[in-house]
Amino acid sequence: MAERELDVLVVGAGVVGAGTALDAATRGLSTGLVEARDWASGTSSRSSKLIHGGLRYLEMLDFALVREALKERGLLLERLAPHLVKPVPFLYPLQHKGWERLYAGSGVAMYDAMSMARGHGRGLPMHRHLTRSHALRVAPCLKKDALVGALQYYDAQMDDARYVATLVRTAVAYGAKAANRARVTGFLREGERVVGARVQDVEAGGEYEIRAKQVVNATGVWTDDTQAMVGERGQFHVRASKGIHLVVPRDRIHSTTGLILRTEKSVLFVIPWGRHWIVGTTDTDWDLDKAHPAASSADIDYLLEHVNSVLAVPLTRDDVQGVYAGLRPLLAGESDATSKLSREHTVAHPVPGLVVVAGGKYTTYRVMAKDAVDAAVHGLDMRVAECVTEDVPLLGAEGYRALWNARARIAARTGLHVVRVEHLLNRYGTMTEELLALIAEDPSLGEPLPAADDYLRAEIVYAASHEGARHLDDVLTRRTRISIETFDRGTRSARDAAELMATVLGWDKDQIEREVQHYEKRVEAERESQRQPDDLTADAARLGAPDIVPL
Repeated sequence: MAERELDVLVVGAGVVGAGTALDAATRGLSTGLVEARDWASGTSSRSSKLIHGGLRYLEMLDFALVREALKERGLLLERLAPHLVKPVPFLYPLQHKGWERLYAGSGVAMYDAMSMARGHGRGLPMHRHLTRSHALRVAPCLKKDALVGALQYYDAQMDDARYVATLVRTAVAYGAKAANRARVTGFLREGERVVGARVQDVEAGGEYEIRAKQVVNATGVWTDDTQAMVGERGQFHVRASKGIHLVVPRDRIHSTTGLILRTEKSVLFVIPWGRHWIVGTTDTDWDLDKAHPAASSADIDYLLEHVNSVLAVPLTRDDVQGVYAGLRPLLAGESDATSKLSREHTVAHPVPGLVVVAGGKYTTYRVMAKDAVDAAVHGLDMRVAECVTEDVPLLGAEGYRALWNARARIAARTGLHVVRVEHLLNRYGTMTEELLALIAEDPSLGEPLPAADDYLRAEIVYAASHEGARHLDDVLTRRTRISIETFDRGTRSARDAAELMATVLGWDKDQIEREVQHYEKRVEAERESQRQPDDLTADAARLGAPDIVPL
């Protein structure tokens, strides 16, 4: 990137930054993408993992936002990433006879109608009305007196961090250059114009000057900090709202469908997640450490109290397998309550050569990326093609359905159980063949990772060799979800995973030891923060673990 001037340099590799790099690269622009930590290590790995139209925005009469999000949901399900984005059913319990069914039913009917009207609703079943006895057959976990009936509707979900890693790889396949562990320390200026960035190689040391005709700041909750490097706060301010999620084993909640529950402030989701449920989320202001937002004991109690209000068999602290906290980047407005702040996005050109994109929601990342590149193109003295990402499937999508149909044959050919093949296809799509090649070369990689039976050893090796994982934390937290899907939070798998990564990254015994110790300290700091009563004490406890493993 430092060797010659780029057309566009994107700072921040969350979903919006990665999407912006893909958009720019597929318009024929020379593109660079830099990320201070790991792909999706901020907000984009800590969401509710939903691709949704935003049913509750209908209630706010924000029809444009819902219409846009429903179109994107359809594109992702049907064309862009069918291997990564999957339908998920939700049950909405009704608590009042008559008027509530009419009110909520008309909202869900409009939601489905808007989806179909855009021609992108075919991938999901339509909503249906259920009686109380039917709802209790679908979700026996519910208290009988918690509902008088229910609605069931469909949205979609994905593994957010895996999606971003695939997005980055797709951008690189179209010519973008991407580097993680590459921290921007300042912007290059000529007069008032931004002409690039100074970037520090966090792993190997050294600082590079990367020159670019346009720089895009896509740093989410860090937007204001990045803006401060050019001495401009910009035309808007981004506030961080903390949302925490609990992960509990599937057998703790007896249901064949996800749940959506109203709370006094927002909505609460119980989302199917493989052999688990994700329960979330909270929505509270956060002005402490942005890199490692901490879940406090009060946050966990809040979620348990609200979900238990409808469950026949309540959840306890002992049922909680994993906890994670993320920060939403909200555009600050007049409202003090973060749940009222805008989920819409804004693109601005605060100084020549610099574009800022902020706000928005995961589902509409592609629209945000398009708007950011459109703004950057205004500053380029050249003709540039229109956005084409609506027709650019992510790596692994092309031919996925054909491979899915052949999954029994693949299982017979490789000796893997068909369930393992399905798991790989839904994480890597047609790139599954690359993992199968690793296993063919070394059959031991076809074995599950000790203490994390859902994942094969090959996936750990592949994360380091093909997906940019540089540290153990990257693999256990983002390339896989072992850190939230096991009661030990991945500590029992850590050494085996580190030894597998070492074969790719050339780690010696000392580095393996450092990686394992660092990971164990991180888990202990997170556990300690979750015992603390409030945000301040939780934040202090979480910061007890160092951030980067020394090499």
